[in-house]
Amino acid sequence: MHTHKALFRGKPAPPGEEQETPWSLRKAVLILAAATTLIAWISEILVGSVQQAATAFGMSEIFVGVIVVAIIGNAAEHSTAIIAAVKDRMDLSFGIAVGSSLQIALFVAPVLVILSHFIGPRPMDLAFSPAEVLAIFVSVLITGQVAADGETNWLEGAKLLDTYLILAMVFYFLPDVADTLPLSK
Repeated sequence: MHTHKALFRGKPAPPGEEQETPWSLRKAVLILAAATTLIAWISEILVGSVQQAATAFGMSEIFVGVIVVAIIGNAAEHSTAIIAAVKDRMDLSFGIAVGSSLQIALFVAPVLVILSHFIGPRPMDLAFSPAEVLAIFVSVLITGQVAADGETNWLEGAKLLDTYLILAMVFYFLPDVADTLPLSK
């Protein structure tokens, strides 16, 4: 593993301006811990608010998990990707969007499954409904088509947004799994 450190150094400050001193390891860890605690607390508030709103609007749990929480939970990444796109940095914008999805699929979901055996009311699994498997397949297929030529245009962006809108409608009208299971004795 090798990197070119010179490429990642910022531009030197112009003469006359103060240069910021880097944080100490202790300060950085403390701020990271405080930010993580604050985000966890805000997430609990968000989940409580979303549950009430979902019930009021008749949203299923699957719709809330796949669409609402995904949009709200990744708002910072979405805004960064949009800002990069506005600055004509489409490679960065696309990398942020795809990288975020990969991070959830390859790291966050498996870690949550493992942690659910120790924390929470019941263990979580990775058993997907046919609609969820279809959504993943279609998403990967269309993203691959858009990324294949290495260029982007407004029509490809519209295609991705249309796909998301169609999936949102499917998940909105999809009944909850608990509603479709036969009652056990």
